[in-house]
Amino acid sequence: MKRIITGFVFLFVGLTVYSQQIPKWKITDVQQMMKADDGILVLNFWATFCKPCVAEIPSFIKLVEKHKKDNVKLVLISLDLPSYYPEKIAAFAIKNNFKTNISWLEETNADYFCPKVDLSWSGSIPATLVINTKTGFRKFFEGQISGKEFEETLNAAINSTATKSSVADHSTDGPNPNVLSPMQPATPN
Repeated sequence: MKRIITGFVFLFVGLTVYSQQIPKWKITDVQQMMKADDGILVLNFWATFCKPCVAEIPSFIKLVEKHKKDNVKLVLISLDLPSYYPEKIAAFAIKNNFKTNISWLEETNADYFCPKVDLSWSGSIPATLVINTKTGFRKFFEGQISGKEFEETLNAAINSTATKSSVADHSTDGPNPNVLSPMQPATPN
């Protein structure tokens, strides 16, 4: 019995420590990161209830680790409900061995935040943005992508030589008339 109690204490402390490492971001924080990072940045918008999201994350983590020497940084940005932040997100990340940067987006209006990431983003998840802030490389995916496609995109970002001014920026600070309604999160099973 003493071992069980000790195990629960360590689990609780672990979750508490881990949950404190999940920052709460606004879309302006994401925009700053998109502009300020000095390497290859992968932003993956996901949620614990999204099976395609959860399915693609392990290959992202593995490939980013493989390309660590190329200054690749992965940030999983959770779009879970406020009641999931931070404990349920942290517990889910631990359970699924998501050992990477995780933040929670404290935004509810997809009509507002989606076009700030990419004008083509309708709000569905998973959604992934790969950018090389040194060269201006930028590629946005809406929907699940394969490990192979992700690795090809990472290689293109790493090997890109475009200048920032020659690559179109598909984010905006204004409203996007092509986004019809905010993303409605599914109810967890």
